Amino acid sequence: MRIVIAGGHGQIALRLERLLAARGDEVAGIIRRREQADDLRAAGAEPVVLDLESATVDAVAEVLRGADAVVFAAGAGPGSDAARKETVDRAAAVLFADAAERAGVRRYVIVSSMGANASHTGDGVFDAYLRAKGAADDAVRSRAALDWTVLRPGSLTDDAGKGLVSLAASTGRGPIPRDDVAAVLAELLDTPATAGLTLELITGSAPVAVAVKGVAGN
Repeated sequence: MRIVIAGGHGQIALRLERLLAARGDEVAGIIRRREQADDLRAAGAEPVVLDLESATVDAVAEVLRGADAVVFAAGAGPGSDAARKETVDRAAAVLFADAAERAGVRRYVIVSSMGANASHTGDGVFDAYLRAKGAADDAVRSRAALDWTVLRPGSLTDDAGKGLVSLAASTGRGPIPRDDVAAVLAELLDTPATAGLTLELITGSAPVAVAVKGVAGN
């Protein structure tokens, strides 16, 4: 498959790029800064320099044309303010969905967050983040032209992945290594029957492939 990842230099995205490249997929990662390109090449991905906060739908669609699937893994990141939660975590995800539709790419996987809700209340930056992610999820899920899957990991850690997860519409809160998030994303991309699902993900007892197969088609 050819897979294009938004937020290609993110911690989950780099892990996913390594997994996909290792299994023989063609991977491209969209990045904002040219100096990040070597890290993507080292992960086995083709770097594409494009700022999703300022790019047009047509420019992004041109990058996506010919892809079999896309993954939105971009985020404003820690330390960013509420305004960038809106422009990156929400607006860029919507732009990416617009571009996927225009390019004729149906498969769209978005990395969201546990607790994401467009109606979430609160004045803090994290509250703004949860609203932005929730609004992005809603925008993606409203599109009949996309075979979308929304993945909502729990608290992210840099612990080594164990390959054992709990994946369901509701899991309860818990941690999850970024390694295991990337492994689940790779498996979701290989499992079209997970389209139309919003899934929470934490560390659990099921091997990744078994967990994904267990929710497919539900």
